[in-house]
Amino acid sequence: MSDPDTQHDDDVPRWYAIQCKGGESFRASEHLGNQGFEVFHPVLEVQKKRRGKLEWISEPLFPYYLFVRLDRVASNWRPIRSTRGVLKIVTFGDQPLPVEDALIETLRRHGSEAQDDPANVYFRAGEMVEITEGPFKDLCAVFVTHHGEERAVVLLNLLQRQQRLEMAVAQLRRQE
Repeated sequence: MSDPDTQHDDDVPRWYAIQCKGGESFRASEHLGNQGFEVFHPVLEVQKKRRGKLEWISEPLFPYYLFVRLDRVASNWRPIRSTRGVLKIVTFGDQPLPVEDALIETLRRHGSEAQDDPANVYFRAGEMVEITEGPFKDLCAVFVTHHGEERAVVLLNLLQRQQRLEMAVAQLRRQE
């Protein structure tokens, strides 16, 4: 029976999953990067309510994991285990388990697409938006808040008054 790792050259760098201590994936990512390791720590920008205000924060896509690119022969693996925030290298049996490059590339591609796709944009309160569909198409409004994941509340200036309207987030885009 062949070892799955023997299918790849030992001297070719591969991605490995690192399990982090609870709430410390950002710390682990920073410290591993400072030690010269190539780190991939996928994050999402999300809006959270804190102290009564909506704030934009970065949250890990995988809360307890990040990825490090290592060479099985040339890389010094020892410092990883003692890095602040790191719990362990994910293994199968007693061998580190490589993550396929294609998975990392897919995560990177989808992460950048999500940031570029207007349908996935979260607007900030007070931001000027343009309405792209419906009876108010091409009019500008002020974004007020999200109402669920797919709806938004905006202020539209109609007949010398600001009218509060609810519409689909997909009908809005940032004003350029």
